[in-house]
Amino acid sequence: MGIDNDVYDRLGATWWDEENPLNVLHGSFTPARMRYFRRVLEGLAVSGGRMLDVGCGAGFLSEEFARSGFSVTGIDPSPVAIAAARAHAEAGGLAIAYRLGRGEEVPLADASVDVVTCCDVLEHVADVERVVAEVARVLRPGGVFLYDTINRTRRSRLLVIRAMQEWRWTRITDAEIHDWAMFITPAELSAALDRHGLAAAETVGLAPRAGLPAIVRDLLRTRRGRMSYGELSRRLDFGEVEDVRVSYLGYAVRSG
Repeated sequence: MGIDNDVYDRLGATWWDEENPLNVLHGSFTPARMRYFRRVLEGLAVSGGRMLDVGCGAGFLSEEFARSGFSVTGIDPSPVAIAAARAHAEAGGLAIAYRLGRGEEVPLADASVDVVTCCDVLEHVADVERVVAEVARVLRPGGVFLYDTINRTRRSRLLVIRAMQEWRWTRITDAEIHDWAMFITPAELSAALDRHGLAAAETVGLAPRAGLPAIVRDLLRTRRGRMSYGELSRRLDFGEVEDVRVSYLGYAVRSG
């Protein structure tokens, strides 16, 4: 099964609109990610500096880091998403450098950034190894790589593929956004990080804290137009959990 990455061009212009299916990545995902990332960076005494957001989309994470005092560059292969990100940042008075670019060929110099984020990206790329190599290349020694991705398990197949993508009455969009075979186990990602001089430091779960019956009910309501995608995301209540079977957050540090 192939991934329809063109969906980010078709729907990317209104990514910030809560009626847009892509907005489901914002409502509870962004707060959950930022709570974890802030905790990690505070623990490592990292505040400010230059930050790269790989696969920035319309800028959900980029804007959060900009507000936290980082000098942010966001890259994404979708010109539509980049245009939406620029417009939203400008409207909010945020100075963020958005550029067209792919994780496999980051348009930045070696050892030029302090923090790299890569969220909802690794499970979409054809060459994870190359993306990890590029992250390592642009990070300064001691720099921090913050990421999340989806685990390849029976539970992720049920929730992410079956319920959110395949089942007619509960899927979020009619596009095939994910391919279960491209999901990455924590062990696989840790090994790739190690091969490129990135020391994996921690892995925690990222999952809906709502119960499965409530998830299915809210997916049904959203599919029938009775709930916005933004509200769906908030009701899914994604957050940090012990269980890594659906998706997981983590960080790694660039060796000196």
